[in-house]
Amino acid sequence: MRVITGTARGRRLGELKGEETRPTTDQVKEGIFNAIQFDIEGRRALDLFAGTGQLGIECLSRGAASCLFVDQRREAVALIRQNLKHTGLEAGARVVQGEALRCLKSQREPFHLIFLDPPYDTDLQENALKTIADIDILSENGIIICESRVEKELPALSAPYRKDRSYRYGKIKVTLYRKDATAI
Repeated sequence: MRVITGTARGRRLGELKGEETRPTTDQVKEGIFNAIQFDIEGRRALDLFAGTGQLGIECLSRGAASCLFVDQRREAVALIRQNLKHTGLEAGARVVQGEALRCLKSQREPFHLIFLDPPYDTDLQENALKTIADIDILSENGIIICESRVEKELPALSAPYRKDRSYRYGKIKVTLYRKDATAI
């Protein structure tokens, strides 16, 4: 697992032991960042269910202004901090150990990019999507990036949120949601 491009290009990231964390493969990560490459620079990101922190770290490496990393597990939070230090990207990062939806509800400023890659076979992704829309924590023209099993059908959200495109990478699907700008 490595940083694909940007200021930390090529840096290897530490991984968590065991089956509890399923890191995003380099192929899927490259696909995600090809799809959002023009929406990163200077933006505020959230890596919810962060695991190793690789998606937020890739964002910071590509010029995001900041990234909030959230994971419930102590060992994941320690690894995220270690990976941030190894890549030299600590300045734009904030790492929180806590329950993802509770942390999401406590945020006051909107995010431009939100990464949702919770454990599969749970309802965490649907609950996170609903919470994001309910509390309206995504900025106008913002993007939610969801990773799931290919057979999982993610819900539609009410306007101004809309399900955009889905990309398939073997058994993995990446679904993008966007928040449209409100008409004046």
